[in-house]
Amino acid sequence: MTYVVTESCIRCKYTDCVEVCPVDCFHEGPNFLVIDPDECIDCTLCVPECPVNAIFAEDDLPEDQRHFTQINADLAKNWPVITEKIPAPPDAAEWETKPDKLKYLER
Repeated sequence: MTYVVTESCIRCKYTDCVEVCPVDCFHEGPNFLVIDPDECIDCTLCVPECPVNAIFAEDDLPEDQRHFTQINADLAKNWPVITEKIPAPPDAAEWETKPDKLKYLER
């Protein structure tokens, strides 16, 4: 099992989670983070750090977020690893509760 970053992260991109990851499995894109399933050790440390509750165990993904398992795996191959917290986008708070954000994902 791995952990998966879901739609809630899009355009929020809080990076509190990357600081606690012991294996550096987070990758950063322009407006989203992903977890590399080959690196994740299922430690759960990142889950409570996410202020928008965007990280789920693969087995606990809501049905409408299951496609993010493949999105994380695919994008982790091309995006660089991120290991330190960086400032969130200036408008992150405005995006925290918006639904249907997949169309805004910048690959």
